[in-house]
Amino acid sequence: MFRTIILNLLLVVGLSFGLTSTAQAEQKQQVGNFDIHYMALSSTFITPSIAKTYGIERSNYNGIVNIAVLDTSKEGNPPVAIEISGVANNLLDARITLDFKEIREGKAIYYIAQVPYRDDQEINFNIAVKHGNQLNTSVKFKQKFYVE
Repeated sequence: MFRTIILNLLLVVGLSFGLTSTAQAEQKQQVGNFDIHYMALSSTFITPSIAKTYGIERSNYNGIVNIAVLDTSKEGNPPVAIEISGVANNLLDARITLDFKEIREGKAIYYIAQVPYRDDQEINFNIAVKHGNQLNTSVKFKQKFYVE
């Protein structure tokens, strides 16, 4: 359910910025047999009931980072449990350690962390992802946040 909500949000956000397909809105890094899906967005895109269910603080100054890893070597590309840690920093190099929470919903596995921001602020993310001895990599991306 949460993945469906997030993917729908990606589509809506992507279309609002003039993107014409979900493929363009998708953020993914492929490492060997694993697809690492990642995104960051304002917590206000999440409904109050979803926020309450997952302990997310909805605020114009609070974003969420969502990470999911799929094993493409297996039929159906099942999600995998990972070890995850990360930091976020703004252009002034103020660093925030990301506190990821694992969410399991049916067969889905996601990792969510909250990150504070200010209006028109670009945040750089550096996230370490490990799955046994098969996957040990970092995902780096940036996201600009705006206050509504």
